[in-house]
Amino acid sequence: MELIILLVILAGLAFWVMAIYNKLVELKNRHENGFSQIEVQLKRRYDLIPNLVETAKGYMSHERETLEAVIQARNQAVSGLEAASGNPGSAAAMQELAGAEGMLGSALGRLNVVMEAYPDLKASSNMMQLTEELTTTENKVAFARQAFNDQVTEYNTYRSSFPPVMLAATFGHPSDASLLEFDDAEEIKEAPKVSF
Repeated sequence: MELIILLVILAGLAFWVMAIYNKLVELKNRHENGFSQIEVQLKRRYDLIPNLVETAKGYMSHERETLEAVIQARNQAVSGLEAASGNPGSAAAMQELAGAEGMLGSALGRLNVVMEAYPDLKASSNMMQLTEELTTTENKVAFARQAFNDQVTEYNTYRSSFPPVMLAATFGHPSDASLLEFDDAEEIKEAPKVSF
């Protein structure tokens, strides 16, 4: 009888530990999938930028430096995304990606200000279409980032709660995942002022 009670207790404990392990895996997979959604949208954005620059080149022959800055910032953002894709949730990878995205946002902001001086460019159907696609993609990135951050928060909350916190490192979940936060305030600060 005592042996049966002991076996029932051990079986219950084993199921409890398995439930914690499975929940940690489920939540980690969710936030990694959330990052995959961000990755899809950012790649789409990065693919649109060279088209935007090529369209602008025809109208903005004297703005070569601005166009090159956009392409350079885009390339750095692509590198940041590749690094983050290898380890979504890593604090260093998220910080690198956020920094690269901040630089790209700033470069695109400067391009938008310069484009104001070229009404023919703004009226171009190609430019209008590219700008619309870029805006739509920006919105999708924002929604994907919000979903990712919600999933990371859920994972971190569960991982840090008791009793999972006692077992998380043993199961290969040694630290919290990091949120992906873009510094939108810096982008606004760096935008040049235009006066007439």
